[in-house]
Amino acid sequence: MKHIARKRFGQHFLTDGAIIESIIDAIAPQAGEPMVEIGPGLAAMTQPLVERLGHLHVIELDRDLAARLREHPHLSVIESDVLRVDFTQLAAELKSPKLRVVGNLPYNISSPILFHLLEHVAVVKDQHFMLQKEVIDRMVAKPSTSDYSRLSVMLQWRYDMENVLFVPPESFDPPPRVDSAVVRMVPLTEPPLINVKLMEEMVKTAFSQRRKLLRHTLGRWLEGRNFAGQFDVQRRAEEVPVAEYVALVQSL
Repeated sequence: MKHIARKRFGQHFLTDGAIIESIIDAIAPQAGEPMVEIGPGLAAMTQPLVERLGHLHVIELDRDLAARLREHPHLSVIESDVLRVDFTQLAAELKSPKLRVVGNLPYNISSPILFHLLEHVAVVKDQHFMLQKEVIDRMVAKPSTSDYSRLSVMLQWRYDMENVLFVPPESFDPPPRVDSAVVRMVPLTEPPLINVKLMEEMVKTAFSQRRKLLRHTLGRWLEGRNFAGQFDVQRRAEEVPVAEYVALVQSL
């Protein structure tokens, strides 16, 4: 029976064979690697992945799709909202120090998923995700560009990222109203030591009024913390490189 895409789950099923092959090549799965796929849907990427891996763990919220996936002999199905999945515990259960994570992420909750995985980055080898192209543009953006944002800073301090593939709307059924792309995210081997919660609060404050100079936002926040160091607040949030945000939070 044909599965009807469910709007509440943000379902758009990948159907373009050439694009699927390009994504699998970018991921480059190797036999026996512990890999987790988020939102396998109708298994467009799942089947070619499992053919190379031998076995694959998948996370699927839609119970009808999860039931279908359980019929596959080489899949372990986690029927859950991905935001409730403890990837650190999953890595321990698989007796693997690192997991590879892939998926076609629902556009409506892509940022929360990225931040959830950031909490488990210590057990992640790499991540390959299909996302809305404009989200990936923000993820990989350089300072002093219109796409540089809170998302850029909060991911770039911890990952090396690149946009590896453009995916047009017609590659899906039903076609989304936006362009898509595939991003590769590799955790930095020697990340800076920071208070992540403090970093989140600081960066959120900095970008809360991005058109204004930082003295109106971050400057006042720093004053409230009796910051006595040097930091140029006569700039806008988008003009400050990631390394400077990192250095500032370390000095606090």
